[in-house]
Amino acid sequence: MPDAGSTAVLPRRPLTVGEVLDSAVLLLRDHVAVLLPLGLVLAVGEQVLLHPLRAAADTRPPTWILGFHDFGPFWLLLAVGAAAEAVIILLLGNPAARAAAAALAGRRAGARELLRPSGARWAATALTAGPVALVMVAAALLGPFWLIGFALLGGVASALVVDRVTGYRALPRSATLALRGGGRAGGLRLLGYLVWWIVRVGLGTGAYLGLESVGLLDDDWAVRLSLALWAAVNAVAYPALACLDAVLHLETRMRGEGLDIRLSRARPGIPEHAVLGVDR
Repeated sequence: MPDAGSTAVLPRRPLTVGEVLDSAVLLLRDHVAVLLPLGLVLAVGEQVLLHPLRAAADTRPPTWILGFHDFGPFWLLLAVGAAAEAVIILLLGNPAARAAAAALAGRRAGARELLRPSGARWAATALTAGPVALVMVAAALLGPFWLIGFALLGGVASALVVDRVTGYRALPRSATLALRGGGRAGGLRLLGYLVWWIVRVGLGTGAYLGLESVGLLDDDWAVRLSLALWAAVNAVAYPALACLDAVLHLETRMRGEGLDIRLSRARPGIPEHAVLGVDR
């Protein structure tokens, strides 16, 4: 496994905050042909799921947080939305983590490899989606605890497909790494979410209000257009956050577990999963 230089998608060394963000963007760029279509399908499904809850809460486009009259349905909408986001990022984290692992090993995973079900642990990922959703619903219903729940769950997919831990250990493994080093990985995950939240709100509402201001937005199409805009924006944001999770997981392992040293000392011919995996 040849060493990776400074221009690699994921260099084999602890990274600065800026380098972590850059690596996530490079990872997404290299695998956009796989991650973007998957992100679009999941983002559309999210809008379909949330639409009846938005109607019940009497929210209005383009932000979907204004106009509610009953706080109960609105709070439930926020909780379900938080869970949906977490599950989508988890599912996208499966191919993103495998792509990041290949980049760390000094190669580029092709689309066929990322889409191949063999060895991808999709079943374990899907089974883990339930506990992740429950954690996020509970955390979101408790208000500020959403921050803690989201910060701790970033490494679940990577723990499954890179570390190869059993399913019940994925959440504790993710939380352990998120808290390591004073909570660095968890804090950076929240930072990445904040950055993309600002981008999403700016694009999702800006396009809507721009069309409305010039009289090109028909009232009958307002809801449909807003749903389409949010789905399009989220189709990019969610894969980007999944790539950030993958990079953070591996970078935290290099920083705290010596994964970079382990890679440099690995004998030729040893399978990647044997080098990258942890003792189970």
